[in-house]
Amino acid sequence: MKTIYLVRHCQAAGQEPEALLTEKGEVQARELATFFAGSPIDRIISSPYHRAVATIQPLAQERRIVVEEDTRLVERVLSGVPREDWFERLRDTFDDLTLELEGGESSLTAINRANSLLTEILADVHKNIVLVSHGCLLALLMKSIDNRFGFHDWEKLSNPDVFKLTCHLETRELVRIWS
Repeated sequence: MKTIYLVRHCQAAGQEPEALLTEKGEVQARELATFFAGSPIDRIISSPYHRAVATIQPLAQERRIVVEEDTRLVERVLSGVPREDWFERLRDTFDDLTLELEGGESSLTAINRANSLLTEILADVHKNIVLVSHGCLLALLMKSIDNRFGFHDWEKLSNPDVFKLTCHLETRELVRIWS
């Protein structure tokens, strides 16, 4: 059995890759380390975006685990051009996984990217892994695990947020554990 914790980053000052955590986000990152106090962790993999790495750094330092950065965990780019209707179009991409906006990445492409890492993790020797990423990518990954997870679930995600994915030989159980 493997346990994979899917963590959405703490509150950040922006969406760009180098966006810092806010003061509140820094407090949340320390709270997240406390949250995991009773949980065994063997490996931590994060999006290389600053806000994701900073989210898990307190836990990594406390456990003396090196944070591995993996570009497969970066946020999904909806469109390469600014869109006033981004919210509606994002909803559309949860209904049509192949929909690809100009300069963007389809949901299916993002799912496949994240799932390639998940496949590697499932074949790995580590049993308790933390993945740190971003709201949309995590929502799509969770949709690929449980098709009932959709756009409205993405809307309910918090910063931070934590889901526990328990993988047995043939089954996967996904449950939100952050409150």
